[in-house]
Amino acid sequence: MWKIEKQGFKSFLQLEKSLSLNSVAAYLHDIEKFTQFLEYKKYSFTPKEIQLNHFQEFLKWVNELGMNARTQARIISGIKSFYKYLLLENLISDDPTALLETPRIGRKLPDTLTIEDINKLINAIDLSKAEGERNKAMLETLYSSGLRVSELVHLKISNLFFNDGFIKVIGKGDKERLVPIGSVAIKCINIYKDNIRSHIEIKKGHEDILFLNRRGSGLTRVMVFTIIKQLAKKTGLKKKVSPHTFRHSFATHLIEGGADLRAVQEMLGHESITTTEIYTHLDRDYLRNAILQFHPRS
Repeated sequence: MWKIEKQGFKSFLQLEKSLSLNSVAAYLHDIEKFTQFLEYKKYSFTPKEIQLNHFQEFLKWVNELGMNARTQARIISGIKSFYKYLLLENLISDDPTALLETPRIGRKLPDTLTIEDINKLINAIDLSKAEGERNKAMLETLYSSGLRVSELVHLKISNLFFNDGFIKVIGKGDKERLVPIGSVAIKCINIYKDNIRSHIEIKKGHEDILFLNRRGSGLTRVMVFTIIKQLAKKTGLKKKVSPHTFRHSFATHLIEGGADLRAVQEMLGHESITTTEIYTHLDRDYLRNAILQFHPRS
């Protein structure tokens, strides 16, 4: 019953919004959750016949299933996007989600590594193994440029502009951006590229991918997660560490050092400045010192 509308929505997200396959799948999963609710209730409404009270009933249902507020908010966001699409395509005349309230969620602050934490993780890498130099180059790149893990695994040799101190990154929605990269990361990449990667038999289609596995193929996102998790366990780090933790740390350390929020937004590839503002969670000592140093009455 909803198949045609969902197919149109999928094409809209892929072609007009240029979203990644993962993002499109997440949106469609949100719509699927709502249609599961309709089937459970034995409702045979078309998207055009749905009213606000049906969504309110749906929210109560997912709450009873034990879904937390953050998950509920994400699902509602996906459904709202679907109905905006229907309105845009003139498939409905009124949007029943317009007055639908999203569950309130607290802003979750990300875990941040200290410079000492990052040094510990990188120093724990076994450089006697072939993949050691690669892993060191990857972690230095994550911290130096604040890349998403998907951006890291798809980083191309042809997009390294080391003479200018930049790398070209393909971000969400296939949007390109130039990101500065530090001298330490450049040095580690060159060591890996010249001494390790050059001896790998590279599979066809992966010739331009920078970071490769031992079989000559590009790394998966899961592999990068696993490498970092193993290093965290090896060093006894109690924080929740992932590739994204390096991105959080990159942004937080820049802002703590006085970097402009707009510049950080540009480097991270955030569409909205409000997304970048989450990194302004500075520790109390830093805030106190800033006030003591700069406030005229201090």
